[in-house]
Amino acid sequence: MGHILVTGSSRGIGRAALEALAARGAKVIGHASRVGTQGPGGIPMIAADFADPLAAQTLWDQALKIAGGEIDAVVNNAGRFEANRLERSDIEWLDAWEDTLRVNLTSAAQLSRLAVLHWQERAAPGRLVHVASRAAYRGDSPAHWHYAAAKSGMVGMHKTIARAYAKDGIFSFAVTPGFTDTSMADDYLASRGGPALLADIPLGRVATPDEIARIITFCALDAPPSMTGAVIDANGASFVR
Repeated sequence: MGHILVTGSSRGIGRAALEALAARGAKVIGHASRVGTQGPGGIPMIAADFADPLAAQTLWDQALKIAGGEIDAVVNNAGRFEANRLERSDIEWLDAWEDTLRVNLTSAAQLSRLAVLHWQERAAPGRLVHVASRAAYRGDSPAHWHYAAAKSGMVGMHKTIARAYAKDGIFSFAVTPGFTDTSMADDYLASRGGPALLADIPLGRVATPDEIARIITFCALDAPPSMTGAVIDANGASFVR
């Protein structure tokens, strides 16, 4: 089983995916925004802050070196979720918009491009798994235009990749979780009423990172080629299409 790069894997969904893939025998390479983050069970972790436009290329180069020149799948999970109120100054609002799109979308596009070029050069199959969000379809709060826009862009990018490169054995899958029990969502859940928010989720609870990790693992390892281009919802029926 080949090497799989998982971005944003210091905590939450990414950490759970790293562990789930490793448990299946995949040679996983993790990523964190901060230097010194340790991976579980000795899994290598590469530090790269996607706010820096050069970080995605640096991460890819370092991951390739660790992997001995061959990466077979990339999980684009890294994300930033910060409120951006309309009342902020013009420059503060624009900075937050651009930072969120760079971390949540542009870095994923950079890594996806590098991966596709890598697989084409090798004439080898490859898989991309994009962790988007229910917000791609349903939208988000008035302070999270940027987050919803980035995740919508990720879904559009994913579908384009799937259609363009299936003939080359390059497959793309997307997962769109709703609220998930991660530290990234804690502040938002509190701001939107905490337990009262659950009234909007027919399942009666938010998803766990392990649940989303199981879907990611399936897409990275087991999903049949005919599933390329699929978007898998995981939101407790709070939004159905």
